[in-house]
Parts: sequence; C-alpha cells; structure tokens
Amino acid sequence: MEWILNCQEGKSNSRNQALKKLAWGMLFSEWEEIFRDLKQPAFRVRQVWEWLYLRKVHSFAEMTNLPAALRSQLEERVDLASWKTDDFVEAGDGVRKLLLECRDGEKIESVIIPARDRSTVCVSTQAGCGFGCIFCATGKCGFVRNLEAGEIVGQFMAAVSASQMRLTNVVFMGMGEPFANYDNVLKAIRILNDANGLAIGARRLTLSTCGVVPGIKRLSEEGLQVELSVSLHAPNDELRNELMPVNKSWPLSELMEACREYTEKTGRIITFEYTLVEGVNDSLAHAAELIDIVRPVRGRVNLIPLSPVEHYSGTTPSPEVCAKFARKLERAGVNVTLRRSKGSGVAAACGQLKLNRSKQQ
Repeated sequence: MEWILNCQEGKSNSRNQALKKLAWGMLFSEWEEIFRDLKQPAFRVRQVWEWLYLRKVHSFAEMTNLPAALRSQLEERVDLASWKTDDFVEAGDGVRKLLLECRDGEKIESVIIPARDRSTVCVSTQAGCGFGCIFCATGKCGFVRNLEAGEIVGQFMAAVSASQMRLTNVVFMGMGEPFANYDNVLKAIRILNDANGLAIGARRLTLSTCGVVPGIKRLSEEGLQVELSVSLHAPNDELRNELMPVNKSWPLSELMEACREYTEKTGRIITFEYTLVEGVNDSLAHAAELIDIVRPVRGRVNLIPLSPVEHYSGTTPSPEVCAKFARKLERAGVNVTLRRSKGSGVAAACGQLKLNRSKQQ
C-alpha cells in the first residue's frame, strides 16, 4: 500500500532535501522539538504558533515578543519566506486564481472561490499530475513532484494574504492526486485543523480523489471527519477507462465497494463528482447507470457542466440536457446538485493557468 500511495515520490522532495524546513509544514510537536534543541522555554512555541496562524505573519522579524537572538536562530533553521506570486487573475464572478512559485522554481496553482455563505481555497497537492484524466489540464503538464506539507498549507496562507475576505473552507482539488501524496496531505490537514491555530473544522476540509482505492481505505482508518469527494465522470467501466485511466487499476466495482465501506466505517456521506460532457456521458441512459452504482452507497452527486479545456475537444451540454440529467437522478431519490460553473474567466479548470503560462514562455 505504501508503494501505491507514494508511487510518484521519485523526485518528490529531492530538490528540497538540502533546504530548510518550511514553517507552514511543521506540526506543533515539531516546533516543540526545535525549541528544546535551542534550550528555549516551552511558552515560546505557543508564541511562534500564534504569530504564524493567528496573526499570520510572513517573517520572524515580525515576531516582536521573541528575543532578537532567537529570531536569528529560527531564521537559520526554518524557512518562513513569503510565496512568490507569479501570476494573479480574477474573474467577474469573484473567483481569483494564483500561480505560485515554489522555492525550487516549480509552479503550482491555488484558487479562491467566494460564495454567499463561505469562501473556499482550492489547493494543489502535487506539481503536475500523472493520472491523465482526459479533460484535466493538469494531466497535460505531466507529473513533476509531490508537494511538501508546508507548500500545501502555504497555499492557504498565500490566499489569506491575497484575499480581503475570511477564508472558511479548503478543498484539495487543485493540481495533483491527494492520495498519491498521502502523508504530506494528511499532515497539512492536521495543521489546518489544529484548534489552536487556523482551526478550520474537519467538515470544512474536502479531499478529492480520482479513485485511488488504497487511499480511500487508509483514510477510513484515520478518525477524521473530513469530507471525501470521488471523481466518477462515467457510470460504467468502458467509458471510465477512456476518460480516467485510473479505472484500469481500480475499476468501478472495486471503487464503489471501497466507498461503501468508507461510509459504513466513518458515517460520512461521499460526494461523487460527475462532469457532464456533451454526447459522451450526458444521456438519460448514463443517468440510469449512475443511479444504479451510487444509490447503494447512499452518496450525493455533484454534476458539473464541462469547463472547456484547450487540449480536449469535448463541449459543454446545454442547460436543458444538464437539468434533465439532474431531474432523473433526483426522481430516483439521489441527492444531486447541478453546479453552476465559476471561474471560467480565469481558466479555473485545474492546471489551465500554468498550462497557459508555459505556452507563453
């Protein structure tokens, strides 16, 4: 299982191994260890933690209640540099997209999505992705490396700096497959969720997977009340093999059984993401197949009209077709939402901003 969940480690952190630890990626217990090594009193840990996550500073120099000598020692051991924002665009619907540069020069994306009752940050978990879903722009970039926990939490902190609103939710739906970088993603979740820090409730944290079954099984044992989202996009193996190569490793029967077990163990309802593509998976016959596989799991379905992606020729179904598909599910007793597309003005489909920038260079 470890190999499966971390199979893309390869170059994951090799470029960063010689670099300092990232402040945003350290658990409270790791800070305690550093302060013990520095022979500092325990209360200093709480001071640093509050500067990081309550006051949200971006340098040790701003931590004015720490002795200057201690601040210098921390700067030698820990990296608290702000992100370099390589690009920043905003759509008319309020969606803001950041292209961030890692300290090794790699580019990743985050998106700030405002709504009436919440503001969500969509974060990336990998630079690129190796799973190759046909209409995902990130797959076009290919896989480069896993992100460190500090790079994942750091995206949220960069969004805080870039936003005038309070950010309430985090979705792990950006570049990459979270379960292919399981340990770093779970560490980031624990930092974001820490009650004495950012205190983002577990149910406001959503993990998304393309269907990596070992990751779903492992998550079911964590005792976390996070939300789980599974990308289906097809109701049968033949079609899903074409759209999502991951299905060849874990076909629908295996995936849906893992989802059923997850729901039984955790009591959490899974959201199944289903992107509607005209003439591909949007017929009422497809809806009937989807009902058959989702209803036994008691999951909810989130229908998403396709956001056009340059490298994929698929098109968005008409509003009428989308509505009919949704009504079919609803009449069968499936909890369904037909999502309104947001962020098209900033190429908010995953990987598009980086893909567009790469073409310009």
